[in-house]
Amino acid sequence: MAEQFDPAAMVQRFRERAEAVQRRGMPPIEGPERQQFMRQAQLDFQDYAMLGDAQASLDDGILTLRIDLRPKQA
Repeated sequence: MAEQFDPAAMVQRFRERAEAVQRRGMPPIEGPERQQFMRQAQLDFQDYAMLGDAQASLDDGILTLRIDLRPKQA
């Protein structure tokens, strides 16, 4: 399985998922369900975007994702 796995392709799929979360519409829901949907969409975007920014490597069957969470320098 490790020989068929492409870490760069996985990272690209997460980039695409982050973009899809931003494009998806709001279903016709109201009240607490609407707020929950919006919170979940924000978390989905955050998670997918972070993984989409990762530098991925597969070494000896170990997948390593490097994500720089340090604040950007001005």
